[in-house]
This record gives sequence, C-alpha cells and structure tokens, in this order.
Amino acid sequence: MKDMYTAEDIDKAQVAIKAFEIDYGAKYPKAVAKIVDHPDMLLEFCRYPAEHWIHLRTTKPNRIHVRDMACKLIEAVQTRWRSVNAPHLVALVCAGATFHKGKLLERPVDLTSKTSPTWEPNDDER
Repeated sequence: MKDMYTAEDIDKAQVAIKAFEIDYGAKYPKAVAKIVDHPDMLLEFCRYPAEHWIHLRTTKPNRIHVRDMACKLIEAVQTRWRSVNAPHLVALVCAGATFHKGKLLERPVDLTSKTSPTWEPNDDER
C-alpha cells in the first residue's frame, strides 16, 4: 500500500496498484477491489503541485476535501511551522488550478479519458 501513495508520480503509483492487485487479489478480493476500482481516490493528491504532495498524502482523500484541506493546512502551518514548499502555488491550488504529475496544466483537457493526458502548448511553446 505504501508504494502506491508514496510513488514518484501517478504512473508509478498505478504500477504499484497493479502489483498490489496481483499479490493480494486472490486472498483479499474485496479490499483489493476498493483500491483497484477507485484508484483516483487514493491518488487524488497527484492533482496538486508535486511540492505539496508531502503535505497532502492521505489514505482517505476526496477531491474537494483535499483542496479545502490543503488550503487551510497550508495557511495554518505557515504561521507556526516551517513554510510550505512552493508557497507561490497555494493561490493556484485554492483557485482550483489543474495539475498533472505535479505540474501545472495551463490549458487542461479532460484527464479522465482513457487516453494519455495531453495539453495544448501555450504561445511560448509554439
């Protein structure tokens, strides 16, 4: 389980989920089905800046709750603890910006499709 939510990126996390299914699917089919059927819930933190993942990793994520938790947590901890990594990205997270593999998508497309996510190049990339 730890390999899933501590993976470097979503691709490696999905490989860990597949390995988990192979290793434990026969012995614990109901538990494995919860993860295999809803990997997006476990990996919700991947939709935020990679610099914030260390603050967000949890085994009970929900997109809206994670975003709200991230904003509140980041605002609160900076006053008492060390500054959050990449504080300039906090406003983007709170505004609902789309991140993929920890990188900001300037012009996001539907990331829920079965195909590999893509994005349109910005003017500087053309």
